[in-house]
Amino acid sequence: MRQSVPDDSPNRTIRGRPFVKGNPGRRLGSKNRETVIATSLLEGETEELLRKAVALAKGGNVPMLKFLLGRILPRERIVKIDLPEMDFADDGIAALGSIMRAVSEGALTPPEGAQLASIVNSYIAAIEMADVVKRVDALEARLNGPVR
Repeated sequence: MRQSVPDDSPNRTIRGRPFVKGNPGRRLGSKNRETVIATSLLEGETEELLRKAVALAKGGNVPMLKFLLGRILPRERIVKIDLPEMDFADDGIAALGSIMRAVSEGALTPPEGAQLASIVNSYIAAIEMADVVKRVDALEARLNGPVR
């Protein structure tokens, strides 16, 4: 429990740092008290609880069904799409066109298309940055003359 300390005190607590200097809090990897209690109460009951959850889901309990499927089914799927070679920043336009076509045809979901477009945009930005660095180096070499 934090105690209020006068503002001019060297031991006053700073927001976000509830522990006094020298007390880092719980050790890394240690569990809080509620987790330890819950674990000890459920020890040996997991199989029975899982059977009950499956029975509830089979009985039509939609929230339980969603919970179980969310734990069992993979969250993301592997997507295969043919993208053109991207050697120059302008090649990204064709790649983004391929992504748009795949989304419009239903081969990709809109969120998958957005994620893939984000990756393509990052790659385009990297190509552009590399081009800028090359141009700056060439300008510096022309201004400074050959390095001896």
